[in-house]
Amino acid sequence: MPVRNKPAQGAEARPRAADRIRDTAFELFYREGIRAIGVEEIVNRAGVTKPSLYRAYESKDELAADYLRDYNERFCRVFEAPSAEHPGDPKAQLLAYLDGLASRASSDGYRGCGLTNAVIEYPERDHPAHKVAVESKRSLRKRLRELCRAMGARDAEALADGLLLLIEGSYVSGQTFGRGGPARMLGKAARTLIEASLGS
Repeated sequence: MPVRNKPAQGAEARPRAADRIRDTAFELFYREGIRAIGVEEIVNRAGVTKPSLYRAYESKDELAADYLRDYNERFCRVFEAPSAEHPGDPKAQLLAYLDGLASRASSDGYRGCGLTNAVIEYPERDHPAHKVAVESKRSLRKRLRELCRAMGARDAEALADGLLLLIEGSYVSGQTFGRGGPARMLGKAARTLIEASLGS
């Protein structure tokens, strides 16, 4: 990970080279895929030198892993945001996230989940990008189980896994079909699963 020192007093407001590298890599990796983007393109787009990149990161693999850590942080913020709108109501919290995902995943230009894409791009289990992405997915699975238990599901683990399959399917089908595709049905499918699990 890049060293994040505080800027020296009097330093210009322009982002440091390491920050420009991170921001540029995030945009390019998500839009084009990690393997498709080389170091040269990143430094050219970021307006920095190649030595600047290698001072911040040991390798492109480490930069990819840092991109995925950033992506996971953003994902967690979006996933947990409905809890403020629906305090104490795990079902409403989860459905609010799923309805938002259904809208995003059925829009033109959707590129899915950067973490899911990374697992597909890097199937090698010891690759830094693969490790970060898989750990994020495990954490999501655990969080879904917590929410399903909190809403009183008869079999919280089965419901959580069913919802996770719907979520992951939305990430992929959204890229395949775009507007009007099956991802738009995510909320309806999730409600059917949840109501069946709650027995109501």
